[in-house]
Amino acid sequence: MYIENKLLKKYISYWLYIMFWLIATMIVVGGLTRLTDSGLSITKWELFYGFLPPLNSDDWENYFDLYKKIPEFTLQNYSMTLSEFKVIFWWEWIHRFLGRLIGLSFLLPLIYFTYKVSFTRLKSLYLIFFLICFQGFIGWYMVSSGLVDRVDVSHFRLAIHLLMAFIILSLILWNYLKLKNVIFSKEKVKLYLPIILLILIFCQITIGAFVSGMDAGTIYNTWPLMGSSYFPDDNKLINLFSINSFSDPSLVQFIHRNLAYFILFFYVFLLLNVYKNKLSKFYYCTKIVGVILLIQIILGIFTLIYGAQILLASMHQISSIFLVSSNIYLIYLNSNTSLQPSN
Repeated sequence: MYIENKLLKKYISYWLYIMFWLIATMIVVGGLTRLTDSGLSITKWELFYGFLPPLNSDDWENYFDLYKKIPEFTLQNYSMTLSEFKVIFWWEWIHRFLGRLIGLSFLLPLIYFTYKVSFTRLKSLYLIFFLICFQGFIGWYMVSSGLVDRVDVSHFRLAIHLLMAFIILSLILWNYLKLKNVIFSKEKVKLYLPIILLILIFCQITIGAFVSGMDAGTIYNTWPLMGSSYFPDDNKLINLFSINSFSDPSLVQFIHRNLAYFILFFYVFLLLNVYKNKLSKFYYCTKIVGVILLIQIILGIFTLIYGAQILLASMHQISSIFLVSSNIYLIYLNSNTSLQPSN
């Protein structure tokens, strides 16, 4: 993405910076929507009409009547009052409002910048816009899974939705860094090491979504053991190698714990590689990744011990945003992109 006009280039970088934080906010609000069990409070997908919240008592009653028809109400929240419904409704409405805001905030400036530059030079940004639109579809696909036969959404669809959000966030950050033309040393970490670390983090985010989707963080609230043993008491080791292990709350928590340990060990391997090869220009960035990783693990442990309390669980998710972002920055600085003009 090569932009000759310096002023226009600055405006595009500012725009991407704002979009980065909008997406980050969306991830946090989405997490809070899940933690408060608010995601099924709006049972229809209204792309335009739903932009406005209920404006009178009749509107509120209509939304509440629709909610009363789904299993989450009939089987779980059957004693919920209208005032209680309003609390979960607002979380989901804010989540959807942010989604619409992000779509418009990306599309309108993109059209303007395309007019000023050209489509070919902004192709990567059009890919991001397509993913944002696709993310909206995935969001509804996820919600629809909890409207008929179950009291919550599919944890697999939840994981796809969350992972897509992080992919969009990463692509926006990557394009922002390209526009900033950060120049770095010719010294290089073996490129596959930070890339593998990012893949592992994305895998951990996926498993974390499974944990959240199945409320697996509310069981085995002890650390480092799960109950009285390292492996969950209510399971057999052989079950870990079954495809159904990703639908078993205790096994998913076990995988989430141990993948965190493996990521930490792999990070130490990466750090030792940086120091062994005396890549001094990478010392600071690599250590920042490590600090955030440790914070993330500590927050994960406390989230588990305290039964996935909303504040701790939300902080755990926020730290994952910084972990992914710092690793994207490390990969970018270690790539050839940072040594060449944007194209």
